[in-house]
Amino acid sequence: MQYCSVTMPRVVVAGLSGDSGKTLISLALLLLAHQQNIPAMAFKKGPDYIDAGWLSWASQRPTRNLDTFLMGPERTIQLFRANALANGLNLVEGNRGIFDGVDIHGTHSTAQLAKLLKAPILLVINATKVTHTVAALVLGCTKLDPEVRIGGVILNRVSGSRHESILRESVESIGGVPVLGVLPSVDSSSLLPTRHLGLVPPQEHEVVTVLRSKILSAVQGCLDTERIFELARSVLPETARVENTGRTEDGHGLKIAYLQDSAFSFYYPDNLEALEEAGAQLCPISSLTTSTLPEDLDALYIGGGFPETHAEVIASNSCFLSSIRAQALKGLPIYAECGGLMLLSRAIHWKGLRFPMAGVLPVEVEVRAKPQGHGYVELFVDSPNPYYPLGTRIRGHEFHYSKIMTTDSLPPTACAVHRGTGCFGGRDGILVENVWASYSHVHAAATREWARGVLAQARFFHRHKSNPHPSELLAWAGYGNRTSIS
Repeated sequence: MQYCSVTMPRVVVAGLSGDSGKTLISLALLLLAHQQNIPAMAFKKGPDYIDAGWLSWASQRPTRNLDTFLMGPERTIQLFRANALANGLNLVEGNRGIFDGVDIHGTHSTAQLAKLLKAPILLVINATKVTHTVAALVLGCTKLDPEVRIGGVILNRVSGSRHESILRESVESIGGVPVLGVLPSVDSSSLLPTRHLGLVPPQEHEVVTVLRSKILSAVQGCLDTERIFELARSVLPETARVENTGRTEDGHGLKIAYLQDSAFSFYYPDNLEALEEAGAQLCPISSLTTSTLPEDLDALYIGGGFPETHAEVIASNSCFLSSIRAQALKGLPIYAECGGLMLLSRAIHWKGLRFPMAGVLPVEVEVRAKPQGHGYVELFVDSPNPYYPLGTRIRGHEFHYSKIMTTDSLPPTACAVHRGTGCFGGRDGILVENVWASYSHVHAAATREWARGVLAQARFFHRHKSNPHPSELLAWAGYGNRTSIS
């Protein structure tokens, strides 16, 4: 174990609520840093995939999620220190309102994360139809928790010079915080359009190639980047503990595929890296254009995304869907989350139409107008399964508009849902053959059993897929109350 003193310039972009403009400001600052040849790294507070995807696009580096609910304070700090830049800009985009957490104390809030990281906050305020009251809001934030350092304010959606003058003087003279940026009132949806799960992901944005110049043009002359970057550099050096984080799991010689396209893009880089760092070869494939699943795979990982918006194209790729079903019948380990569950179902029902899917799971799913599960999840593994030891407690999150439709006989599951919605009846983790399908997303840094389980199953399948011994197959099938593909 080694110790070193490191300065990691950092700032947290927070808001008073959702839709304050945090993402637009964060993207603009990352793009401006790049324009000034300042290396930039982005982090997203909370479990969100889509905002993280946009931050990755702007920073040109994989964005890491920091979530104290999922991974606890110590692992959150470790994840930040392991990826933060020693020279440059480390930007953390918050979520919800600055003090909004899981309880009345603001536990796991953006403010709590900023204190944990010892980072100053850049507070973004939607100034629509408000003037002097903004001073009370800023003053309230500084007094609610004096340990939270609000280093500057960005005024968003300001309607004119008179509006700006009143806001600026109120915030600085009464709120006691400098105004470091003023953005005019613009239609942000023209830059970053939304739909049912939030922003449209960058993989699907029709004008992503020109978006960089559009964002830079929208904020030109509006942000005091010199003072903002100086605020980020104002943090004190820390004594960072550098540990050997080499993984003991052996994935050498294993080939693990994952679906990567505009329909399936919800992956934490930490999850993919956990498999790769163990020695596994990762193989990205497209559900939209790949004709068949490769025959030499040892496991398949299907993350979340928007299979419903691509349902017609996916359904028409019947050879690919049939190959997934065929490989599942052979015992290929498949780990599927949310959108992956939908792909493995018999069909997706959306906007009055039915789209056939892979038919690995004996269920059909329907996409509804309102969320069917949204928020943090706590699972307890109470049934034998291929991926998690009995008694494992899993913290994850879910955000899905789809719901499993009623069937005559529901498939077996591995987990009791202690918090959240899950698949059905307070259960999650559907078990079919060597397949795990759930609505819960897990983060490898929070649930280390995930990588161990996927690698262990891939390793077993690799050893025995060509010439299995009957007794070994019997042991393989003996995980408990799984069902077969019908």
